[in-house]
Amino acid sequence: MLSTGHTMTFRSALRGALAFALAAAAPLALAHALPKLQQPGPGATVSAPHEVSIEFGERLEPTFSSMLVTNAHGTQVNTEKSAVDANDKKHMSVALGNLAPGVYTVQWTAVAADGHRTQGHYNFTVK
Repeated sequence: MLSTGHTMTFRSALRGALAFALAAAAPLALAHALPKLQQPGPGATVSAPHEVSIEFGERLEPTFSSMLVTNAHGTQVNTEKSAVDANDKKHMSVALGNLAPGVYTVQWTAVAADGHRTQGHYNFTVK
């Protein structure tokens, strides 16, 4: 039988181990794929790009992740379906046609390898 002092020490150690385990698991539970680098970037004014690419902070599920680029009238201007790079699952890109000067919107949906879905959009301008 453990004495009261040993029981308290054991409980304190158990609480500490539990707190450590929860803290270590927290980043896994919050693994959302958010953009780290966008080309062209949000609010950028650029010469007509041939593609839009986004580097995410987490690996993506290619089947469920996508990007769409539209002009100011809402017309799709990407010439192909977006793709997640097979060699770098954090990188997604989409090819563009010849873009006229104007404002374009990039809409993206990213599903992380752990199943968490995020989405967003941003604009860039072609000069």
